[in-house]
Amino acid sequence: MAKTKVMVIDDSALIRQMLSNIINAEPDMEVVATAGDPYIARDKIKKFNPDVLTLDVEMPRMDGLAFLRNVMRLRPMPVIMISALTQKGADTTLQALEYGALDFVCKPQLDISQTFETYSEEIVGKLRMAARTQVKPLTKYKPPTPSSINVPPKYTADAIISNSPTRKIQFLKTTDKIIAVGASTGGTEAIKLLLMHMPAHAPGMVISQHIPATFSSSFAKRMNQLSPMTVAEAEDGKAILPGHVYIAPGNFHLLVERDGARYVCRLNEGTPVNRHRPSVDVLFRSVAQNVGPNSVGVILTGMGDDGATGMKEMHEVGAFTIAQDEHTSVVWGMPGEAVKKGGVDKVIPLQEIPHQLMKLFDRRPTT
Repeated sequence: MAKTKVMVIDDSALIRQMLSNIINAEPDMEVVATAGDPYIARDKIKKFNPDVLTLDVEMPRMDGLAFLRNVMRLRPMPVIMISALTQKGADTTLQALEYGALDFVCKPQLDISQTFETYSEEIVGKLRMAARTQVKPLTKYKPPTPSSINVPPKYTADAIISNSPTRKIQFLKTTDKIIAVGASTGGTEAIKLLLMHMPAHAPGMVISQHIPATFSSSFAKRMNQLSPMTVAEAEDGKAILPGHVYIAPGNFHLLVERDGARYVCRLNEGTPVNRHRPSVDVLFRSVAQNVGPNSVGVILTGMGDDGATGMKEMHEVGAFTIAQDEHTSVVWGMPGEAVKKGGVDKVIPLQEIPHQLMKLFDRRPTT
């Protein structure tokens, strides 16, 4: 079986070496070339014909965005961005995802040689995903092969919020409705399209997207500029209001709870669930237990299975549930798993989800 050919583009020789060591340790992939700037990379792409690129956000002579635009225009191929955990790095990375990069990995800022290997599972997993993704408007996903890296324990949502399926849940009778959304790989662009087409009077929306803290702040500000709804990072105890969107801050689980006659956001720094914090399963379970049939669940593109169990729990208490279809997903991992578990009422293309949501709420009784 041919190995996945990876090219590493980074102005730091140390980063190039560290990434090369991590990638070459995998039996199914190899680094065929490295480059310290985009001009060198341009020539080596022609020579070595890599299957996937890792690309530094901030590069000398030509910035990463300009190079990415050229690649996507002249030779579209899978690209994983290597991003600094800074405000500038976050803004640039979000633009890179708009220009066609599939995903990103955050670059540690201190003790790189000591800490980069903790990112190895994430790096090789995303490279495998990228290598199996066609860089076209319509893509299909094949599950990655198992990694040789030692995988940390995978906790379920039980680590944050107990599941008590036998207890009688008394749901609040209210006209307030909530839309709960979960996403991962490719999710920033999917969420952007969703929010751009939701009207200002839409029900309150809570979102769990696998994204670091610096990026979640930038992402929320960016969405607020583009959406008719008011978008912000969620704050602990903040009331969930119609026309508002609350995005889980990186490194915090977002839960929905009842506080008297209203719903509020709760943030939790507990154990990562499905190796994610925020976790979609945690959000969906909290919505299932506290909002029930007053909610709609939406699961968008993403690698893995986070959210599939929580969506089934929402479905079982009477919430309507929607999954993005495979045709429009960058990676049909999370939506596909939700469908397999039997927790999805409707599977539709991304561009149809906003209309479907408003149709649901327009026909629901208000008393």
